[in-house]
Amino acid sequence: MAVILAAEKVPGSKKLLKLRVSLGSEERQVVAGIGTKYAPEALIGKRIVLVANLQPAKIMGVESQGMLLAAGAEEVLELATFLEEIPPGTRIK
Repeated sequence: MAVILAAEKVPGSKKLLKLRVSLGSEERQVVAGIGTKYAPEALIGKRIVLVANLQPAKIMGVESQGMLLAAGAEEVLELATFLEEIPPGTRIK
C-alpha cells in the first residue's frame, strides 16, 4: 500500500502521470496511464494499491518503479484505493 505524495503530467502524453509515492520506509516514482480519468492535484493523499516488486521500467523516457492497480479494460474506471487510514508500506494479502 502506498500514499501519493505528488503527481504531475508526463510531457508529451495525454494519459500518463508521474507520481511520487510513499511506501513508509521509502519513496518511489511511478508512471501510470490514469491522466484521462484523474487530474494530478486530485490524487495527492490517496492510498493506493501498488505492485512494488517489479523491475524499474522506462515509460516515455521516465523511470517507473512500480505499478498501481486500477479497474477498467479499455479506459481507467477507478483506482484501487483504501477508505481507512492504513499506514504506507502495509502489505496487501
